[in-house]
Amino acid sequence: MTGINLAAGHVIVAHQPAYLPWPGYFARLLDVDRFLLLDHVQYSAGSWQQRNHVLGLDGKRRLLTVPIRRPHHQPICDVLIDDDRWRGRHWRIISDGYRRAPFWPQWEPRLAAVYGRPWERLAALNEALLRLLLDGFGISVDIVRSSALRPTGRRTDMLIDLCRLTGTRTLRVGTGATSYLDVDSLARADIEIEIATYAHPPYGQGRPDFSPGLSALDLLLHRGPDARSVLAAGAANSPWTSATPTEDAHAAR
Repeated sequence: MTGINLAAGHVIVAHQPAYLPWPGYFARLLDVDRFLLLDHVQYSAGSWQQRNHVLGLDGKRRLLTVPIRRPHHQPICDVLIDDDRWRGRHWRIISDGYRRAPFWPQWEPRLAAVYGRPWERLAALNEALLRLLLDGFGISVDIVRSSALRPTGRRTDMLIDLCRLTGTRTLRVGTGATSYLDVDSLARADIEIEIATYAHPPYGQGRPDFSPGLSALDLLLHRGPDARSVLAAGAANSPWTSATPTEDAHAAR
């Protein structure tokens, strides 16, 4: 992070740091200049914060999971990675599955650098991979960690305080947030909510059948500079109303 910029912004996106996030994670960032990493909230064991899918050498989906030390009831920023053997396994699966992808030669050195060093904290690993993918998609955002802002409250009240701390009046969230957002509290705070959705546009993966729901790494390695246009084609943002659909299979991602 290059410093906390508290100048007022039009729209801010807030989300937990995730491991090799899916394309929808990035699609909501295409037209904003600030991304708030919610790293002060409680870690959710077995969530996308520590795992995601890629394609293996056989073309089948492979689930990559970063092992986490107990206890699990702690803020994401404090979560420690358990042992170091996962790095070799993840790197073998990624390199075997994507070495024939068109843009593997371009991104292999940076990926190798990430997987070639030990990591103590999950949040730091996730942020390193996040920055790599943001660069690949040509997305320039100011990353702010919520742990540095120390907001008060939970759920809606916490989001309202984050908007106050960053001078933001419009907050963009995924559809999963509609299950707990308090519309009356948001209205009293004069904060608007945008709901970001993403519908996977098929793209070439070097195989006959398209496999949706993979890490955005799959998109970058197969489409390279054109990956951003794929993100834009699948992205949609709309004001939140009581009729907004609740969480779908990828909402929490």
